[in-house]
Formats: sequence, C-alpha cells, structure tokens
Amino acid sequence: MIRRQGFAGRAAMAVAAALLVSACGQQAPPAPPPPEVGVITVAAQPVTNVVELPGRVQAFRTAEVRARVNGIVEARLYAEGTDVSSGQSLFRIDPRELRASLNAVQAQLQRSQATAANAQQVVGRYQQLLPEQAISKQEYDAAVAQLRTAQADVAQARAQVDSARLNLGYSTVTAPISGRASRAQVTEGALVSGSAGTLLTTIEQIDRVYVNFSQSSSDILAVRRDIASGKIQGAGIGQVRVNLILEDGSVYASSGVLDFLDLAIDEATGTAALRAEFPNPGRVLLPGQFVRARIQAGIRPDGLIVPQRAVKVSPQGATVLVVGPGNIATVRPVKVGDLQGGNWVILEGLKAGEKVITDGLQKVMPDKPVRIAKPGQPASAQAAGAQPAGPAGAPAPAQAKR
Repeated sequence: MIRRQGFAGRAAMAVAAALLVSACGQQAPPAPPPPEVGVITVAAQPVTNVVELPGRVQAFRTAEVRARVNGIVEARLYAEGTDVSSGQSLFRIDPRELRASLNAVQAQLQRSQATAANAQQVVGRYQQLLPEQAISKQEYDAAVAQLRTAQADVAQARAQVDSARLNLGYSTVTAPISGRASRAQVTEGALVSGSAGTLLTTIEQIDRVYVNFSQSSSDILAVRRDIASGKIQGAGIGQVRVNLILEDGSVYASSGVLDFLDLAIDEATGTAALRAEFPNPGRVLLPGQFVRARIQAGIRPDGLIVPQRAVKVSPQGATVLVVGPGNIATVRPVKVGDLQGGNWVILEGLKAGEKVITDGLQKVMPDKPVRIAKPGQPASAQAAGAQPAGPAGAPAPAQAKR
C-alpha cells in the first residue's frame, strides 16, 4: 500500500513538471504597436481677428409724421407700405376752421394798416404846424408815438397772418423725407391734436441701414491691450469691415463699415454700443431684424489656426492632442477664438512648430506614444496655415499656399 502511494506521488510530480516545462516554452504575446496618427505642424501666419456679436437692424433714417394742428382727418392720401417721396401729401385735415382763422387775422392786418396810415397823416400835418408853433411839442410827440404803436400793430398782424397761413398749410400733412411709409396710425374721421403731436405714420429709409450691437467692456479692453502690444494690427473707425450672418445662416452679400463706437460703458449691462452701416439695395435687411455681425477687428500677424476636428470643445474648455518629445501624445488646453472656415483660431496654448494630432484621435491615449504617419497615410488633412509633419524626427514639408 505504501509503495503504491509513492508511485502515484512520483507520477503527479512528473506531470506537473511536464506542464511547467511546456508553459515555459510558450512566449508572451507581443505588445500592440503605437497607434498611427496624422498631425499638422502649426505655423504662424497673418490671421484676421474676427469678433462675432449679435445685433439688430435699424433704418438709416426714421421720421415720425405727426399732426401739427388740431382737426379732423378727412383723407389718407398715400398707400400704406409703399415708397413716398419728400414733400408728398400723406393726410388731409379739415382746413375750414384754419381758413377762417386766416381770414380773421387778415382782417385784423387791414385794420392795423388803416390805423397806421391815419397816424402817418397826423404826424405829417403836425410836422408842418410845429415850426409855426401852432401845436405844442408834446402833441407832436404823442402823434409820433401813436404812429409807432400803429406800425407795431401792423407787424404783429402780419406775423399772425403768417402763422395762420402756416397752420392752414399744415392741414395737408406731407412727408419730411423719402422712404417707405408704414401703416397709418389714425383713420379718416379721427380727431388729431397739434399740441399733443398725434402720430400719424412713420417713414423709414432702408436703402442703407444701420446694425446696432454691443461688446463687453472686458473684451474691448482686451482688444485695446492686444493692439497696444502689437498682437493685433488694428484699423480705425471707418476702416473696420463688418460682415453679417442672417437668421437662416446665410451670409449677407454686402459688407459694411463700423462707423460708431460709444466711449461710455452702459452701467446696467457693462457693454459699449457699436454701430455699422450697410448698403441695402435689395432691401434684404429690415428694421428690427436679428443678425450676427462678424467684425474684422484688425490682423494678428503671428496668428495660429488648426483644423476644427483637431479641437475638442467641452464645458471645461477646449483641448488638443500635441505630439511631444519621444512621440508622446499629451493633452493641451487651448483658448480658441473664432471659427474661420473649417479652422479654429488659437489664441493661447500653442506655439508655432508644435505638432497637433488631426487624424486617428480615437485610438490615442493621453501620455502614451504614437506613431506619426507618413504624409497621406492616413490623410493628414492639411489646414490653411498649418504644415503636415513628416515622420518622427524628419523635417516638415513646405507649407502649401492657401
């Protein structure tokens, strides 16, 4: 019995030894190669500094047509929503009462003129009698005073006639400017007041328009600081071009010019008002319309841009993957500016000459090695202003022209 157990133990040991030798003979699986990625070498170049802000369209000129006399509106003389020319009749107010007032002051003028003529004759007779001392000097002076009073009454009556004639003219309401007349605010038969300035309609010129928008004071200070340091080569008011993006995402065909920058900051909003002027021959832009203004606020002579797909934007900020020494991929936080075409403008976080991963991002692990693909394997997706990098350690090819 003892011999049988010893034999079994030796057999088990032999089997274990055989398994151990077999296991030692097998080789461990090789480590996977580093993922292949496409990169671009960031290059400095002049980049337009674009600031995008929301804005509203405003008519180039707006005139509120208001009543200047009291009366009843007899007729509307224009078609609502059509173009009118300066001086065109828009409304007619009942002129009968105004005409009666004019007749009354004209009669008063005639009475004053008659009184003045009589006083002039009296003074003429007194002048002949005064040397003969037929009248006293006091009587002569009183006659001259009466003449002057009569002449003043004539001047006052003439002024009243002019005023009454103006009021009669105001009974026909005309357009102060040329433009598009909006809907009438009163109906025929309505009582309007000149003292209250009853609004009759509004005329707007929209062959040119303004776009009003605002920018925060901190952003304005940052732009001024960059201009002072030379990071931005700025242009003065009247030379800054502005483009518009309409509500449907399309770009307005004509560009405008920034023509106003308020030097005061609104205490309630902390922003400064800006305004741009745009041509509007086709009347695509309408007052009150919402747009987005892209202001070309100078040029960054050493700007950096990278393809949009190379930048990961999250609530925490924007990041890119950069290939550093030893072909190690590292996450780099960056500050992005505006999106120009398919490229992000990089304001902070990158330097010229650094390699940014654009392809194969899904396979890259941060702080792990990568293998830079040869140009075209995979597509290196060159971006304007960035050079595709060659293999590790090889110089990048020359930058392609945009």
